[in-house]
Amino acid sequence: MLQGILGQLGAGLSNTGLTSAETGALNSLANNAARGNPYAPQIGNYANELLSGGGATNQAGAVNQNYLDYRGALTPYASGSMIGNNPALAAQLAQIQSDVTNQVNGQFAAAGREFSGANANTLGRGIAAGTASVIAAQYNQDVANQRAAQDAAYAAGNTNAGILSGLQQQGVANKGHGVTVAGNALDAGNYGANAILAAEAQRRGIPVQALGLLAQIGVPIAGLGQQKSGTDTTTQEMSGVDQFSRIAGGIGSLLSGYGAFKRSDMRLKEDIAPVGTLFDGTPVYGYRYKGAPAYHIGLMAQDVEKITPGAVIEINGYKAVDYRAATEAARRIHEAG
Repeated sequence: MLQGILGQLGAGLSNTGLTSAETGALNSLANNAARGNPYAPQIGNYANELLSGGGATNQAGAVNQNYLDYRGALTPYASGSMIGNNPALAAQLAQIQSDVTNQVNGQFAAAGREFSGANANTLGRGIAAGTASVIAAQYNQDVANQRAAQDAAYAAGNTNAGILSGLQQQGVANKGHGVTVAGNALDAGNYGANAILAAEAQRRGIPVQALGLLAQIGVPIAGLGQQKSGTDTTTQEMSGVDQFSRIAGGIGSLLSGYGAFKRSDMRLKEDIAPVGTLFDGTPVYGYRYKGAPAYHIGLMAQDVEKITPGAVIEINGYKAVDYRAATEAARRIHEAG
């Protein structure tokens, strides 16, 4: 039986290489990698642009010029040069003077006193009375305009400074972001080489993993057919009955369980691989218990239940096997043969 099991493992050694599907997938990865990352140039350009500030301050000159133009328009009002020198006021005063002169002179001419002292005196008082309120109102308005222009210029200066400062800070932030993107650009440039290395690592690793799995299965099985005593390294052949007893005991000792029954429900196991059969046809498997690293050799309760149902019970919802009862029929078959 051991020879049969090990024979199956030996046959499996020739199948540890890459399958055609694995080879095709790895070749596809390598071919794609050889073309490199198609977005690497764009990523590199983006990194360079950010490292240059990303154009954040491109409009700084236009923003500042707008401020200068606005301040220039406010200057006559903000400086106070318009106070008492408003062209509109001069025209209005000239009109008032003309109207008062025509009215007063007309009245004195009708009375035959044109160009008299009283005419001149009355004309002066009339012009003063007509223009005084207009001059006062315009003065107040010009002062108010001056203060408003000064306030507007101050606010515009602050706004302009804030905009320029914001643009400068954005430029600095873009440069910092460019440092990060520069790393992405390097990764994109190295994408092809890294992908090829990963694919080749898979090409080398898959056969090694397959051989390792077979070795973990085969070594403990082969050890069951040997015995040593003291320091003697001579291997002795055992009888068929002794070999069978050893493998049955060895299989049972690899599992934990309850009393004579060992938990052997396939639902508790993973990485299950057939390694041989008992003399009565019961399959033998290599497997791991879920969540445990150790590799074991043993039976599946579901298989035993079909051949020797009396050797299987259920514990806490899972099936367990009495290995002595499960292997008794196989032992008798072997002894009879």
